[in-house]
Amino acid sequence: MSDLTLAQQLGEFAAGTSFDDLPEAVVDSVRKRVLDTVGIAVAAAPLETSRAARAWASSQGGRPVASAVGVPERLPAALSAFVNGVLAHSLDYDDTHLPSVLHPSATVVPVALAVAEREGASGAELVRAIALGLETCVRLGMAGYDEAAKNSTFFEHGQHATSICGAMGGVVAATVLMKGDAKAVVDGLGVTASMASGIIEANRTGGTVKRMHCGWAAHAAVSAAELVAFGLTGPPTVLEGRFGFYQAWLHGEFDASAISDGLGETWAVPDIFFKPYPANHFTHAAVDAAARLREQGVTPDRVERLTLGVPAPNLRTIGEPIEVKRTPETGYMAQFSGPYAVAVGLLGGSGLGAGVEDYTDELAQDPQRRALMAKVDVVPDERCTAIFPTQFPAVLTARLTDGTELVEEVLTTRGGPQRPLSFEELTSKFRANAGRTLAESQVEDLARACAELETCPDVGAVLAPLTTVDPHTTNDTTSEG
Repeated sequence: MSDLTLAQQLGEFAAGTSFDDLPEAVVDSVRKRVLDTVGIAVAAAPLETSRAARAWASSQGGRPVASAVGVPERLPAALSAFVNGVLAHSLDYDDTHLPSVLHPSATVVPVALAVAEREGASGAELVRAIALGLETCVRLGMAGYDEAAKNSTFFEHGQHATSICGAMGGVVAATVLMKGDAKAVVDGLGVTASMASGIIEANRTGGTVKRMHCGWAAHAAVSAAELVAFGLTGPPTVLEGRFGFYQAWLHGEFDASAISDGLGETWAVPDIFFKPYPANHFTHAAVDAAARLREQGVTPDRVERLTLGVPAPNLRTIGEPIEVKRTPETGYMAQFSGPYAVAVGLLGGSGLGAGVEDYTDELAQDPQRRALMAKVDVVPDERCTAIFPTQFPAVLTARLTDGTELVEEVLTTRGGPQRPLSFEELTSKFRANAGRTLAESQVEDLARACAELETCPDVGAVLAPLTTVDPHTTNDTTSEG
């Protein structure tokens, strides 16, 4: 058993792991996550919430050192990370780790990009920082995973582990890019713990505040690293202490071994799931199951009733209140609706099976989709519950007007290790997203830069196109989601 506190072990891990120590699978995963995250942020540029984030950041003033999507002038690093973090999480298109149910890249990647640009870091330094930040984020989240309940304790408490743990992972990435040593990492974690936050009630009943979570976590991470550089310190027992992180959030119930076991030897980063569809991950299997019905020739007019069986813990997010989930008012609310996911799959989506254009305010209120959603019940399914949360499965049962009953089971989640997205599929997703507001040549330049990220001598040059994004000239008609 180590004499070091958990934060000190993470500090030694971060300070002692060089780029050359990273397994190739981790380096490759980071390349793909930067590509994916940047593309999502560009696609989210036209949203009203994105405009609000940019306007607020631009109004704050400060030293212009880092690029943000759709902001012509450069911003302070913390504000750049805020804007890009808001956009990266706004379409619910960002990656997910299971079973912690974290979205790590939407905070860690914007933090690392902003600080790397300010510090003049190389591509290899950027990749190292992101890898260390993602690994820290996932391990902290997994420490709050309740094996017996098969759910995140953060989630059970209504806390958004993505932003809470994301801020902590983000400060590790920021600190190593600022050449901080192991003690600086410990202090960064200690300071950030007083800034990390996020509640998820908006998932249930509406509101766009969740879009802010990863941006604010990124802002907190950069700010904490800067404060430590100016001399602020944090408690070395910040994680396991009597009044520490896990006592405050989880009443002291956590698994310390999830943080320390295999640290630096086994990596969670390559197993983080990519999202093929821009919606809450709990809904993806419903899209797939309904698409299989469509492939069998099932059309909406033939449907009498649809029953979507999901893991019991998912009901609160995508099935309750059912009257709200059957009648989403906005594209954003539709992203958290099981009935809407069934409608997308049965009617046929775009891109890899569903794209950003399938989640608009207009489509959420479309009479044909509303009529179809009214036929969908969302219920707990025992087999799905047993599989959750290592996968987000669904069983869709269709009763047709002629009395026929069809059942489609989707028990593994697309985009994960069991059903991975190929590099070509991820690149197609990136092109579709980034191409909404960037010229084709810029899209291809960004794709090439991300594919060779560790050899890039100037991260700032890679990010420069982001400032040219003009959300007012996009060909996309999406308004909210």
